[in-house]
Amino acid sequence: MAIRFDGKVAIVTGAGGGLGRAHALDLARRGAKVVVNDLGGSVDGTGGASAMADTVVAEIKAAGGEAIANGASVTDDAGVANLVKQTMDAYGRIDILIANAGILRDKSFTKMEIKDFEAVLAVHVMGSVKPAKAVWDIMKAQKYGRIVVTTSSTGLYGNFGQTNYGAAKLGLVGFMNTLKLEGQKDNIKVNAISPVAVTRMTENLFPPGSSEQFAPNLVTPGVVYLVSEDAPTGVVLTAGGGVFSKAEIIESNGVYLGKDGVTAEEVAENWAKISDMSGAKAYFMGGEQTGKFIERMTGK
Repeated sequence: MAIRFDGKVAIVTGAGGGLGRAHALDLARRGAKVVVNDLGGSVDGTGGASAMADTVVAEIKAAGGEAIANGASVTDDAGVANLVKQTMDAYGRIDILIANAGILRDKSFTKMEIKDFEAVLAVHVMGSVKPAKAVWDIMKAQKYGRIVVTTSSTGLYGNFGQTNYGAAKLGLVGFMNTLKLEGQKDNIKVNAISPVAVTRMTENLFPPGSSEQFAPNLVTPGVVYLVSEDAPTGVVLTAGGGVFSKAEIIESNGVYLGKDGVTAEEVAENWAKISDMSGAKAYFMGGEQTGKFIERMTGK
């Protein structure tokens, strides 16, 4: 059965190029009214112009779709408020938010300045939190919402020279993990996409000739599924080059060493058992880990 978004309204941030553009085009093709947000700045977040968003809107309209452009920075409170107001004035509802906007300021930790760390956290973390907060009550009132944040293999696994980016990207998984719980009763589903694609932001990280093999539109099908009617919630979906997989944080069963007089030496002696990942589990919420602890402590 075809996935359609007729009557639905989507905001895609950072949609002037790369992944965001691909997401916006496919949503529009499937019937969504799309708000194309892009500051139009450089890869490091400096500068800005709305021409990139306007170009994508023109593409959507040329294909028979409906879209409007917005040039706000996702880190700017007034800009985000205006983004939501513009969307509600034009379409009267907001069903989908894809928080895709991002910047890079790659340096080894030795060479990285705190301002480089703060700038990346501001765009990736707060640039996802602020739009999500702005649409949250609208989605609750509608009893319907779909939010996708954009994480990264750097956040999940690490990458040299990207401590700022990695911290931000795993931070978004933590954000998603709680937001999915708070949204359940109102049919708001929250997921994360971990993309691998050649874009303006990542082209220097790929060997020459990779752009077709790792095109952004090969990630978009996963994102479109995550914002669909029948989407899961609380999932980290990795996608690149037409490959899709699910990532999870898992935890070993662990060992109960007693509650009195436990020493660091005992932890060391039992390390093989503590770190044995056979039978490891992924938890949907933090309380499940506490439940595991109680089971190990009581033997039940």
